Amino acid sequence: MHQHIAEALKEPDVVAVPPGVLCLRFESMKLYSALRAVRHLLERGEVEPGDTLVDSSSGMYAQALALACHRYGLNCHIVGSTTVDHALRIQLEILGATLEQVRSSNDLRLDQNLRVQRISQLLQENPSYHWMQQYHDSIHYLGYSDIADLINKEVPDVPLTLVGAVGTGASTGAIATYLRESGRALRLVGVQPFGSVTFGAEHVADPDMIIAGIGSSIPFRNVRHDLYDRIHWLNFDYAMSGAVHLLRASGIFAGLSSGAAYLATLSELERDSSRTYVFLAADTGHRYVESAYARHAHAVNLESLRAHEVGTQAGLEPPWSSMDWPPPAHASQSTTARPLPPSGAFHSSHP
Repeated sequence: MHQHIAEALKEPDVVAVPPGVLCLRFESMKLYSALRAVRHLLERGEVEPGDTLVDSSSGMYAQALALACHRYGLNCHIVGSTTVDHALRIQLEILGATLEQVRSSNDLRLDQNLRVQRISQLLQENPSYHWMQQYHDSIHYLGYSDIADLINKEVPDVPLTLVGAVGTGASTGAIATYLRESGRALRLVGVQPFGSVTFGAEHVADPDMIIAGIGSSIPFRNVRHDLYDRIHWLNFDYAMSGAVHLLRASGIFAGLSSGAAYLATLSELERDSSRTYVFLAADTGHRYVESAYARHAHAVNLESLRAHEVGTQAGLEPPWSSMDWPPPAHASQSTTARPLPPSGAFHSSHP
């Protein structure tokens, strides 16, 4: 029996998806990160019940942190993107979390910068607040050890490729690190939108992009580039088509990042069918009903979709590009997984 609903919601389902790949389907994957991080802070005495935790979020981390605070008796304040929808706002309100959204903007960089600036103001006004820094603090790696353990339990010890959205870097990066530390022969494939600075695609615009949670307009210190073996960039239309096809083929109703990861997985399977493939469906599709799923009649047939293979970021072009990582110019850099940085290595109570 679970002591709190958050502990039940974080558990994924391992689902076989045609044509023979595995999906880890989550209600909310970021609960792993938030629950372990908050518990770790309490155990170390860095926060106490009744304290206020604050962070920036485009949506799913806001819910995860609010539930973790509810679980452990802490207050939660979210500086949210305009992508935080009505349903989530109501949930946060009832859970006792407070939410303030920055002014509306079609510029992702401006949106993220405004959120960081507002957190800086909040910490100056309320020095007792604890900034969770989901983008920068390695404490967010800790919870994903449980997912690596699950994969080791559920998936035979064969050559494995893990595919998932890069996002803040904590999920795919941490799972890959823990799997490699356990001795798994692993390749890690990251998924990005065009326009994201994380792997150097800021020069390629996608007006419809904003796929919340898988890209960034500002550098994230939790992204460890040396952990990744390949990167796929997909635009909104292809991510939407992947999500629609995933639902049609498997019944899995997941977010746009999951649709993009599904497409990248199929592409990698076509390149090398000797490996076992696991892709991450990090959240459900509910917040994408109007923006994506309602357009399902316009989804492109997957048989006609192919990634444009490039050698450097200069060759990136929509709707879908892929490349080995690191690119040739950086090939001398090690791609061996480094040990996890000490928890709290990047932590600071102020920006």
